[in-house]
Amino acid sequence: MRLAFPSWAGTLAAKAAVFITVMCCALAALLGVLVHVSVTNQTAGQARDLALSRLKDATAAFEAGDTLEWGASLDPPGLPASLRALALTGERGTMVADHQGRATMWAAGPVDGARALAVPVDYSQSARTIEALDTAILWSSILAIGATLLVGAVAVTRVTRRLHTTAQVARRITAGDLDARVDDPRAKEPGRPQDEVGAVAVALDSMASSLQGKLLSEQRFTADVAHELRTPLTGLHAAAELLPPGRPTELVRDRVAALRTLTEDLLEISRLDTGRERLELDAEELGAVAVRVVRTAEASGTSWASAAGTEVTVVRDARVETDRRRLERVLGNLLANAHRHGRSPVVLSVDGPMVTVRDHGDGYPEYLLTHGPQRFRTEGGAKGHGLGLTIAVGQAEVLGARLTFANAPDGGAVATLTLPQTPPARSGLPDGAA
Repeated sequence: MRLAFPSWAGTLAAKAAVFITVMCCALAALLGVLVHVSVTNQTAGQARDLALSRLKDATAAFEAGDTLEWGASLDPPGLPASLRALALTGERGTMVADHQGRATMWAAGPVDGARALAVPVDYSQSARTIEALDTAILWSSILAIGATLLVGAVAVTRVTRRLHTTAQVARRITAGDLDARVDDPRAKEPGRPQDEVGAVAVALDSMASSLQGKLLSEQRFTADVAHELRTPLTGLHAAAELLPPGRPTELVRDRVAALRTLTEDLLEISRLDTGRERLELDAEELGAVAVRVVRTAEASGTSWASAAGTEVTVVRDARVETDRRRLERVLGNLLANAHRHGRSPVVLSVDGPMVTVRDHGDGYPEYLLTHGPQRFRTEGGAKGHGLGLTIAVGQAEVLGARLTFANAPDGGAVATLTLPQTPPARSGLPDGAA
């Protein structure tokens, strides 16, 4: 089982802080141990040499029958047992032990057969010196770690702030803001070495500029083609109306109508792509709008409206401030798609600010549920040019609404349009502006 870490643990700043802390602690511990061992060995060595020197003099005085100095005595009660045992074996040795509440360096050696001569040297001052040194090492290490963390945090924060800015710009580009740029000032200075963060920022800006140029070129091409097709199609439509009645004439008129519809859809998509559509907001009853969409389609002789009826259900009516023409366009496209690619009954239901269009066919294809509607793509040889749902999504975005697609558990496609509680801002240029 893998451990679950908090979200902040994955940030670069947290990882850098942990790395700096661990490395500082390891370095401080290593240096502290080296200094402690070196000073302790030096201090203990000096005390040991002094104790052995006094033991040598005391041994000479004892053998000569002179008075013992420096506190030397035979088998003193405070002598450590292990050091006494060493002396009785005929060896000289030293040991630090606690004697009368004070640290003492003992030196002991054999005299007169089975007796031990021992000399104590006060080691308390040296022990206090080592203890004070250890405290100084500890506090200096803490201060060094704190200062290093502070400097490291400032340096890492400057890097992570630039990375966050780059990530925010990338998200804005993903959301459709192709004018977003990082514009890292460090990358613009010619004499300054460019770091990895600056290289990423420059690469992202270059990619965004290239993507924007290609998309604008495609949008201009789509708009130009649609505009250029309008004139010959108008003339072709007028000529088709002059043809004598008959089956060939019906086919020509049907294809001309399909070309005109495709041209108008392309123009509408080109306007939506520019993101400069203007809303005409007004208070509307959603139930009345839903009924009007169905009746308008039936009155105009739309193929899907005449082929099968649409059931309108108002569960809970709502009054919203929206652009009625765009809302009717979205609902009309959803109903047309349901009738063309699904099966009856088709139900248009209103439940507050949420409008649902459902059919009882095979449901939406998997690609549409995963990636959304795609232009000029249909499944299974279905009729149409695949722009209806794309236009519906674009108009819903202009309205500030959310349009989602799903398949019902018992079969059928379900499109849900959720209108915003507050109306979208009035912005942009008039429809058709270039």
